[in-house]
Amino acid sequence: MLTPDATLSSASHSCATMSSSLPPAASTTTQDASSQNGSPAQNTVAAEGTLYVSQPYRSSSNKLRAMVTFAPRKSHFDINNEHSGSNEFRGFFTLFWMSLFLFAVSTYVRSIETNGYPLNFQFATMFSQDAITLAISDAILVLNTLLCVPFAKAIANGWMRYYYTGLVLQHLWQTAVLAIAVTWTFNRQWPWVQSGFLTLHTLVMMMKMHSYLSTNGQLAVTHEHAEKVLKELKQAAEAEGGWDAALNKAEEAMLKNEAPIPQGTPDVPSDTPAGSTTSYVDARTAVTLRQRLAARAAAGAKADSTVKTTGTRVLPPGATAIPTNPPSPSEVLAHHPSEHIASLAKTHVELERELRGPVEGRVRWPANISLRDFAWYQLTPTLVYELEYPRTDRIRPLYVFEKTVAFFGTFALLYTIVETFIIPLTPTKEQSFARSLLDLALPFMISYLLLFYIIFECICNAFAELSYFADRQFYDDWWNSTSWDEFSRKWNRPVHTFLLRHVYASTMSSYKLTRQSAMFVTFLLSAAAHELVMAIVTKKIRFYLFALQIAQIPLIAIGRIPAIRRNKLLGNIVFWIGLYAGFPLLCVAYCAY
Repeated sequence: MLTPDATLSSASHSCATMSSSLPPAASTTTQDASSQNGSPAQNTVAAEGTLYVSQPYRSSSNKLRAMVTFAPRKSHFDINNEHSGSNEFRGFFTLFWMSLFLFAVSTYVRSIETNGYPLNFQFATMFSQDAITLAISDAILVLNTLLCVPFAKAIANGWMRYYYTGLVLQHLWQTAVLAIAVTWTFNRQWPWVQSGFLTLHTLVMMMKMHSYLSTNGQLAVTHEHAEKVLKELKQAAEAEGGWDAALNKAEEAMLKNEAPIPQGTPDVPSDTPAGSTTSYVDARTAVTLRQRLAARAAAGAKADSTVKTTGTRVLPPGATAIPTNPPSPSEVLAHHPSEHIASLAKTHVELERELRGPVEGRVRWPANISLRDFAWYQLTPTLVYELEYPRTDRIRPLYVFEKTVAFFGTFALLYTIVETFIIPLTPTKEQSFARSLLDLALPFMISYLLLFYIIFECICNAFAELSYFADRQFYDDWWNSTSWDEFSRKWNRPVHTFLLRHVYASTMSSYKLTRQSAMFVTFLLSAAAHELVMAIVTKKIRFYLFALQIAQIPLIAIGRIPAIRRNKLLGNIVFWIGLYAGFPLLCVAYCAY
């Protein structure tokens, strides 16, 4: 489950997507590698990992086999990340933490000499106020989401159609949850820490609920369509001599299209990442796997010009690996000499892929609808629901301990900055506007970096380890951004993925909006959510943050002017100036005005 304190703090940036907003999983490249025995191999490097499927070979037992390898992703600042560990700038990461530690120690020493204590714990008193009521409120919020399971079961059992009865009830429910949470939070008169936490956590839970119900609702429609196509396929096969005869004819055609079969086990490609796992499959499965790889590579080649979507899921799904299960009868029949049978089989294959998990393909809707599956989804640090996620094989206690220690250490630094350099300098109308910006710029920037590290590196990675979640790329190298739309895609991947799938792509699919219109709608929704949080936290409605976020749309357009895009250094400088100025500007605006 994502910790919400900054999950939405810049979600509007996550909407800055036009043609460049396609999910990274859609851009897949396919290349050929050669083993020592000269047999070609197919190696696909996807954004979520590497999948290698060798050409079928003849094993020592004279059986046709093939080798499959998959490697998951790690976050940039993870000390176990081999790429980051060999980066030439890795020493600056160490220098950053050592400098902050020395800065905190010197701050404590000065405070002891001046006041007789290192910290006055004013901030601690603030965020511990009414803690039991806050904990109970948050527990009720989380338990409320369990109602998603019987709701989804009602749709799966045909007691209620998702379009449009289920869809209307879903949105009414989500609106009621938000209204109750906002009213309760506002009337409690909590300090800004408690108000912000519960409001943001409510939005996070709503995103998880929306993704779960929307995905299962769409899969119910897909299941109904798949049943109709399968019925037509069986009728067509019967007309061609029967189901078994059609399968045999199609399998003969499928294997005939493969290259001559070499002898001996192939070598793993030299570019396979460290830590990859290898398994072996039969020849018929290997043929299907290689075709799945080719299909995904073809989809990736078209990703720059099209956005394929069912309304709730961007196609192809953001899978970590190509499903490695044996070919289904429909996948075999897709090679049938009859064009009619092959066309129906291909259609059924595509629908079945939608109904199965995108990793191994072992989970098929509606077997996923259970309290256990939903609880696992809540624990997993993602806002987008899938039938399957890439999984690790075990929990590493030392890794969880490392992230826990990092969390408390970083939080101690964050606490020191906030209590010593932000709270005492809270701006008022009497203070100079420029002086307030200057005093708060550096403390806010350091606090932002520490909060980012706490959430996306410590908390998300710890929950990922506990939930066996293998895709740990919760952020990308946003610090190198040269424009706001690049920053939006990189700094907060969970929110970006949710907005991309359930707002941007969904509005284009459902309402036939253009890319520009869908981007504007996404920005508008995100900006409204941000302003709602600020209104509850500050007890003021000013629309400062709303206006700044909407203003990013023309700034993104300006940033795409070729003369500006070519100067990456200038773009990065402008990006950092905007980030440096934005935080204190909002603080002064909401606190003093």
